[in-house]
Amino acid sequence: MKRTVHTDDAPAAVGAYSQATATEDLVFTAGQIPLTPDGELLADAPVAEQTQQALENLEAVLAEAGAEMADVLKVTVYLDDIDDFDEMNDTYRTFFDEDPPARSAVGVDALPKGAAVEIEAVATV
Repeated sequence: MKRTVHTDDAPAAVGAYSQATATEDLVFTAGQIPLTPDGELLADAPVAEQTQQALENLEAVLAEAGAEMADVLKVTVYLDDIDDFDEMNDTYRTFFDEDPPARSAVGVDALPKGAAVEIEAVATV
């Protein structure tokens, strides 16, 4: 059975989607951008700071679903400039220091609200 996940510790959905959906075994998060839980967009911040906020949002959504970063199976990172990969990766690795999940990093033309990075994940519960 599908359940919808919502926490006030991450930004509210800004469209027709949920922060995450889950089953008994898996959590599928929506993409998280560098938007604080209070709604402040960090689009002008360096990619490292944007990555930090996006991953903190992801962590909060996973916690609400009963999972943690160590439970993440797969991550997809979207970058509006693939040349920012190294800067993103330096911050990313601090969240996944042991047994990191599978990951894809994709360069895209644009992201919501002018963000430089968006990150989504699939985790086990």
